[in-house]
Amino acid sequence: MFYQNNYPSALKREWWPATKTTIAMLDKSGGNATPKIIEILEALSTEDTSRFGIATPSTVTTSKDAESLRSQKLISPVAVGFAKSKQGKETEFVRLADATVVFEGRIYSPTSTPISELIAKKPKQDYVRLAEEVVKGVEGDFSLMVTKADGIVATRDPIGVEPLYYGENASIAAFASNRKTLWKLGIEDPKSFPPGNVAVVNSEGFKFKPVTTLAYSEAKPITLTDAAEKLQKLLEQSVQMRVEGLRKAAVAFSGGLDSSVVAFLVKKCGVDVQLVHVSLENQPETEEAWRAAEELDLPLQVHLFKEADIEKIIGKVVTLVEEPDPIKASIGVPFYWTAEKVTEAGFRVLLAGQGADELFGGYQRYVNEYIAEGDEKVRRTMYNDVVNIHESNIERDEKICGFHDVELRLPFASYQTAEFALGLPTELKFERKADSLRKLVLRKAAENMGLSEAISAKPKKAVQYGTGISSALKKIAKKRKTTLADYVGGFFQKVE
Repeated sequence: MFYQNNYPSALKREWWPATKTTIAMLDKSGGNATPKIIEILEALSTEDTSRFGIATPSTVTTSKDAESLRSQKLISPVAVGFAKSKQGKETEFVRLADATVVFEGRIYSPTSTPISELIAKKPKQDYVRLAEEVVKGVEGDFSLMVTKADGIVATRDPIGVEPLYYGENASIAAFASNRKTLWKLGIEDPKSFPPGNVAVVNSEGFKFKPVTTLAYSEAKPITLTDAAEKLQKLLEQSVQMRVEGLRKAAVAFSGGLDSSVVAFLVKKCGVDVQLVHVSLENQPETEEAWRAAEELDLPLQVHLFKEADIEKIIGKVVTLVEEPDPIKASIGVPFYWTAEKVTEAGFRVLLAGQGADELFGGYQRYVNEYIAEGDEKVRRTMYNDVVNIHESNIERDEKICGFHDVELRLPFASYQTAEFALGLPTELKFERKADSLRKLVLRKAAENMGLSEAISAKPKKAVQYGTGISSALKKIAKKRKTTLADYVGGFFQKVE
């Protein structure tokens, strides 16, 4: 269901910011796709947009403005275009014999290897196999699209950290980095691209092939001690890859277990760490963040907000998230503030602890299900939550960070860590009792790393509750004599 907001039309334009837009389009009838792509890039760009580009199977053109692209008078039924600000992730083009590869995102391993060098080692002209080899062999957060004369081949990282959507109507088929782009193309129901798949789209539509995807499996026998040691190594490796080459980085910091582990490991890699904590005023979590920062001996920026500050940005957050979802809005508000303050402080990379709860059983509902329905049922639930984490959590935060020109890096969201976590016995994550502490194996790993008991044993509290945002939004909705769902939904409008 789509909602219309009540803001004056003069304000509606600002609710559709897109500091980064990438779009790949196929005209099913063989018509020219490039004018429509350029039109949409221009419409969704902001005053900060300073780089434009368009690739066809035979050409690559980049420019500082959309008008220069238009003057090239490119003709192709298949094309990929992008528009972004100066600070965003690089978009790489690789020209091949009869196709062009467009890569968006970041490669962590093989370390510092440009996509052009990787592709030089892959099979040529078998572009499906090329995409398969990349998604199998690269650790990173990325999307890759190959434009060829008769269609597009696309893939996305195995966890789905880099946002990518797809859809079609009677005349076109397309991929894009956000839903609003596809809505403007007249595609009514964009879908999130399944992570770790390779897709081929031509005049007949889409075909998907799972390549590097997480599979459900029975738990593998392992002790808590061995599991914690293995997890520690995986997390150290994941963080090391994600900070390679950085002099400084910010960490979204609640003072809880997940963000403390990330901050500790980033510091251990020799990177200058700035912790950033946001919250409403007078929340107990802020004092806990101060204490945890002191334990970690790391500098902490604390930014406190008022209820009125939520009302100033909630519309923009809902629009960036591209869903009228109250829970996503509640989490998106503090993340918006975090990304904003990170940018203001001069940081371009933000690390965060997203994914730990799904991987290691951080939610009380898992314990409740374990008690009520047993091991098999809760393991299936956690598996489904992990394979859908790109839609439930990561895409929201990536789009918010992208708006602020902040690159979000998530050490828990690595394929190796997820695969390991899904194979762990449930009892290494939480006990079958209502007051179980949860995330037991991660706590043991944190203890092994040298984190204090005050951090490693701290109970979980969801960000929307710890910061006070959830209750504040309910209060605002009540004040306006409406439900929370209707209040949040009122800010959401589909692009026409």
